[in-house]
Amino acid sequence: MTARIERVVTEGVVTVDGSEYKVENNTWIVGDDEEVIVIDPARDAETILENVGEREVLAVICTHGLPDHVGGAIEVAARDEAVVALNRKDRRLWRETWEETYPDIDMEDEGVFGVADVEIEVIATPGITQGGVSLYVEALGVVFTGKTLLADGPGKIGGEYPALADQLTAIGERLFTLPGDTRVLPAHGEETTIAEQEQHFDDWLAGSLTGDRAPEDTTEGLLTDGTKASGIKLKLDDE
Repeated sequence: MTARIERVVTEGVVTVDGSEYKVENNTWIVGDDEEVIVIDPARDAETILENVGEREVLAVICTHGLPDHVGGAIEVAARDEAVVALNRKDRRLWRETWEETYPDIDMEDEGVFGVADVEIEVIATPGITQGGVSLYVEALGVVFTGKTLLADGPGKIGGEYPALADQLTAIGERLFTLPGDTRVLPAHGEETTIAEQEQHFDDWLAGSLTGDRAPEDTTEGLLTDGTKASGIKLKLDDE
């Protein structure tokens, strides 16, 4: 196997509901000495392309449409006339950054991309955004989770969970069914593993993420979206 993974870290400021946050973003490069796929090209396309070097960019895949994660997408893709892929449900978010264009590919759950000698499988993981996805590369034992799952738990936007029940459902049904030693490579921060994160799942369901953890002798406790933690059903509804 010749495929390998490289990380490019960029930083900048994002604005959420009028508040500014300084963030670091991970852009991931998957491929070999000849060709690559770029995942979540953050704002600094020049730095990303410097790391790509002379290798051909086959595709740019965005795990979600938030501005700081798609800011370099068009420029990175344009160099080699590569395609840009995004779940259709995040098109509205995409247009907040790129008003006059759309991605080339509307990614679907269980879709597959190929690069070098590996396949990248699309896993729908909504929650942070409606069209959020993760990308599983079984041959390399990794899953790129975007903002869905970070080393310190489920990701947030501006300190809030937009749809925590959906996010936990996606994590429980789609990510925690992967092998425990699978490396989790997120859009922010350091890597972790499925096994390391799964041990906290019951606490997340019980409300620890929102400070609403229920007493041990009761099933009460609400998540920020009003869902009872004890009532979450790990079953994604079709939209």
